[in-house]
Amino acid sequence: VGEKTFVNPRNAAAGSLRQLDPAIVATRPLSFYAYGVGEVSAPLGDRHSDVMETLKSLGIPVNPGLVKGDASSIESAYQTLLAKRDSLPYEIDGMVVKVDPLALQDALGFVARAPRFATAWKFPAQEAATDLIAIDVQVGRTGAITPVARLEPVFVGGVTVSNATLHNFDEVARLDVRPGDRVMVRRAGDVIPQIVRVMTDQRPTNSQAVTLPTACPICDSPVERADGEAVIRCSGGLICQAQRLEHLKHFVSRKAMDIDGVGERLLEIVVERQWVQTPADLYRLSIESLKDLDRMGEKSAANVVQAIAASKATTLARFLYALGIRDVGEATARTLAQTFGDLEPLMSATLEDLMAVDDVGPIVASHIRAFFEVQQNRGVIQELRDLGVHWPVRSVEAPTTGVDLSGQTWVLTGTLESMTRDEASDRLRALGAKVSGSVSAKTTVLVAGPGAGSKLSKAQDLGVTVMDESALTELLES
Repeated sequence: VGEKTFVNPRNAAAGSLRQLDPAIVATRPLSFYAYGVGEVSAPLGDRHSDVMETLKSLGIPVNPGLVKGDASSIESAYQTLLAKRDSLPYEIDGMVVKVDPLALQDALGFVARAPRFATAWKFPAQEAATDLIAIDVQVGRTGAITPVARLEPVFVGGVTVSNATLHNFDEVARLDVRPGDRVMVRRAGDVIPQIVRVMTDQRPTNSQAVTLPTACPICDSPVERADGEAVIRCSGGLICQAQRLEHLKHFVSRKAMDIDGVGERLLEIVVERQWVQTPADLYRLSIESLKDLDRMGEKSAANVVQAIAASKATTLARFLYALGIRDVGEATARTLAQTFGDLEPLMSATLEDLMAVDDVGPIVASHIRAFFEVQQNRGVIQELRDLGVHWPVRSVEAPTTGVDLSGQTWVLTGTLESMTRDEASDRLRALGAKVSGSVSAKTTVLVAGPGAGSKLSKAQDLGVTVMDESALTELLES
């Protein structure tokens, strides 16, 4: 009584699981539904539906599922579930459609972040009316200038919303949205709030249309707009403090240079004090300069400097991803590293060379080419290399070690002791291998550590070569 309530069940569950005091967790009777299994010693069935029935028979709570054989019956099931949405004792935002036979799931496999054998069919998002207080602009890592609606707080889709994305200024013009308007807000995908329409009949008589900015709100550099693009961008590059901070946050992130201990607040301080203006400046920070910062001290400063120094040894794929080239994500960075082998051939590659790379089209190729044509970017890269940033494991198609795994598919399972799975995956990719999350007939080698479960059994059934960690280490070090 009198305590603050959780905003929604998701926050309640997440907050409870992070609780360090089990007595507090015990007062919050969390429950769950199982939707699948991880590593098991033996298959629980040939179909996903069989697995769910097995779990149910073991007393594990399973959400009701249906097996359907055609698109029309799937759509009918969707409509039935949508009609029941508000009467369920828990919140849902859609349903998942999966391929039932597990053999077909394995054959379809995964893309970088999701399975090919399953898709989410979301419900229409919930909507609510509120007042638009103001339209602000934000500058992102790549210079994109995005209008953001500041709203009178309104409860919609399980959360209180006070901001909503307007995407770009074409969208502002299309909606003809203005400060002071009464607007309808929706949580897109029940996650990102957005304005879907304006109630113009309730518009104040003195309202004024929003004009397109001509200069960056942070650094006052002129804005630019590429042909065919809706987004306007700041032309200031690394002289723009907003871009600088976002770029540095990306540079130190776990999947980029992975610099532990360098968080957003520390970056804000060193940027504000103008100690760090480019990523290269991070490698010039000293214990002496950091130790007197608020809540830092000499020991913490030493840990930060040590973590920064440790990040100098990386992979080419991580380094390319860390550079923050537009539209170059982790997967594309890996492909570029494997294709070109080193930075110099990539930096001098033509548009035709780049478009010959798998998954690199004309737009991505033009962004890569444009990035390396900027002399300031080349200068920062050279500074980083002069300061000791290097990639001891060269990501090449024809490895200098003589080990070429091109065309092979490897899977890792169980616990590795001498390296993490991510490190092992990076090193295998550096030798040309594709690293997958599931075993199939296309798998070349399964690396199995202690605790290997169903993947090992399946590999043995399919006649896939199985290798332990010592053999993997020997291969990588050969």
